[in-house]
Amino acid sequence: MTRVAFMVDGLTLAGDLRVPGGVGPRPGLVLTGPFTGVRSQVTGLYAERLAERGYVTLAFDHRNWGESEGVPRREEDPQGKLRDLRAAVSFLRSRDEVDRERIGVVGVCLGAGYALKFAAFDPRVRTFVGIAGAYNNPYTMRAGMDYPSVLAGLTEVLERQDQGGDVEYMPAVAEEGEAAMPGDEPYAYYGTSRGASPHWSNSVTRASVRELVTLDSMMGADFLSPKPALIVHGVVDRFCSPEGAEEAYRRLDQPKKLVWVDAKQHIDLYDREPYVTQAVDATADFLAEHL
Repeated sequence: MTRVAFMVDGLTLAGDLRVPGGVGPRPGLVLTGPFTGVRSQVTGLYAERLAERGYVTLAFDHRNWGESEGVPRREEDPQGKLRDLRAAVSFLRSRDEVDRERIGVVGVCLGAGYALKFAAFDPRVRTFVGIAGAYNNPYTMRAGMDYPSVLAGLTEVLERQDQGGDVEYMPAVAEEGEAAMPGDEPYAYYGTSRGASPHWSNSVTRASVRELVTLDSMMGADFLSPKPALIVHGVVDRFCSPEGAEEAYRRLDQPKKLVWVDAKQHIDLYDREPYVTQAVDATADFLAEHL
C-alpha cells in the first residue's frame, strides 16, 4: 500500500493505492464507501481484499472527510463526490501499474449509489459493483417521512448559515437520541473499536441530511447500460433496503447479476465474516468475466 494524493477542484484528496505483485499492468478499481466513512474503514478493507485478487485498488477520502481537504468539514457534497470519483479514475489511468482501459468502480452503502450514478455517465468506467448499496431516490424518501416538514427544517439551518451563522453539526451516530444515523446498529460499527479510525469523527453537518434526502442516485440504473453491473446485498437490511437493491436491479439492463448474502444486519457487510468474503468472491468472479 502506498499513500497517494491527487487534485480535484483545487483540493488535495488523500488516498491509498494498493498494487498486487507480479507482472502488470492490471485492471484498476476505484472504491467509494458509506456515509461519513473514511478510507481506513470499509473501503480500505475491500480495497485490500480486492488487491489480493489481482486488482490495483484506490481507496480515498472524499472532499471534506478524513485526511482530504475541503470545507465545511464532514459535509456531504453529492456533486463534489461525483467529481472526486472522476478525478480518482483520472489518477488511476495515469499510473503505469494500471491498464487504463480496464477500470471499474466499487461502492459500498451510500457509495454504491454514487458509484452507480458516476459509472453511468463516465465512458472510461467499464464495470459497476454495488455492495450493501443505498440507492437513494427522492420518491422513496418522500414516502417514508413528512417530506415538506423535513425540508423546511433543514432549509432553516442553511438559511442561518447563509446569514453568517456557524456551520451546524450533529452526531453521526448515537445509540439513543438525535443523530444522522441513529440506533444501535450504526453505533455498533462507528461508535466502537470496529470502526475506530483517527481520521473519523462522530459529527456531521446538519445540512448533510438534506443532501441525503434529496439525492437521486437510483437514476444511474436507467443509464448504465450496456456496462455490466453487479449488486451484492444482504437479505435483511434495515438501513439500505433489499427492496432498493431489487429496484436498482430491475432498472438495469443486461449484463447484470444480483447476489444475495445471508446477512442479518447492514453492517455485517462492512467487516464481518463470512459476509465480506462472500461479497469479495462475488465481486472478483464478476470482474474476472466483465473487466
